[in-house]
Amino acid sequence: MSTTLSTSTRQTDFYQLDDLLTEEHKMVRDAVQQMINRDVRPIIEEYAQRAEFPAHLIQKFAEIGAFGPTLPIEYGGGGLDYISYGLMTQEIERCDSGMRSTVSVQSSLVMWPIYAYGSEEQRQKYLPKLASGEMVGCFGLTEPNHGSNPGGMLTSFKDAGDHVVLNGSKLWITNSPVADIAVVWAKNEQGRIRGLIVEKGMEGFSAPEIHNKWSLRASVTGELVFDNVKVPKENILPNIEGLRGPLGCLDNARYGIAWGAIGAAIDCYETALKYSLEREQFGRPIAGFQLQQKKLAEMLTEITKAQLLTWRLGTLKNDGKATTAQISMAKRNNVDMALHIAREARQMLGGMGITGDYPIMRHMMNLESVITYEGTHDIHLLILGHEITGIQAFK
Repeated sequence: MSTTLSTSTRQTDFYQLDDLLTEEHKMVRDAVQQMINRDVRPIIEEYAQRAEFPAHLIQKFAEIGAFGPTLPIEYGGGGLDYISYGLMTQEIERCDSGMRSTVSVQSSLVMWPIYAYGSEEQRQKYLPKLASGEMVGCFGLTEPNHGSNPGGMLTSFKDAGDHVVLNGSKLWITNSPVADIAVVWAKNEQGRIRGLIVEKGMEGFSAPEIHNKWSLRASVTGELVFDNVKVPKENILPNIEGLRGPLGCLDNARYGIAWGAIGAAIDCYETALKYSLEREQFGRPIAGFQLQQKKLAEMLTEITKAQLLTWRLGTLKNDGKATTAQISMAKRNNVDMALHIAREARQMLGGMGITGDYPIMRHMMNLESVITYEGTHDIHLLILGHEITGIQAFK
């Protein structure tokens, strides 16, 4: 029996989507993949087991242009298109969702709103340092009592002359304990949501770390606590007001997640495929049994469907045509797909699937967070339902 894999299957590109990519796309993807294989894969299991964030990788991500890759070069960005960004997140999450979260937050939730909603002074002050990794940022939207309903936020600020006074708290904030700045969304005295750039060291601002996580263990997560924090008025993002601000950021981050989840799925699928060709039972590789082939065929089918969905979304994003509902569909579908594949792949490895010798259980635990953050699985269904029916189900 031959166990030689065809080229298209081995690359997990069954529909030859590489043919739709430019040479620049492939160069970007390959450069990220090389860095991940050299600097991240050899250490990620150890850091996840210890529940420790590999902070030294911030500089490695900066060196490959992973921070703000779609932003203009004059601000330290890469001037790349959204398919390049998607391929970056795919290759990073192919290794670990927590590492992709670090990059997504820095790029889509910190740098992007400063670029899109900020003043020229704010762009010049923060973006080059964020792009180079000299600064790390985080995004403060979710609160202890307001997750899926961000409009109900309690964090607020009051005018105090040349500054405002900020009070409240945020929860489940990626990067917060190591962040130099936080893009925080809070209500002014008129009840309108505004974005503020809060800097580490401002009196009354703290960012305690959240411990005892079973998911995203190599990612650093914390709170943001504001106790009468004086924020200069020049730190308020001037060009946006209302929920459109944070939701616009989330569209960009969810787009990256849609690509990233494919990477996690591919890693689980390829691990299960390799294992099934090497593991023998009853005198033959388990890949030769019908139920295992069924699992592999279904995995590859779902990955291919997600690849096609996300590539098309990337072309729409490049043309400025991607809608919130389209992005929601891709985020929900692809994360759900990846989580299902992780569970199926874990079964194929049997007991070995729960060990740190293989990445599958780590991917599965990580994806349990990814399916919840930046819009839960069910909320994304309702966003799509609203688009279909014109009736909003969660108000």
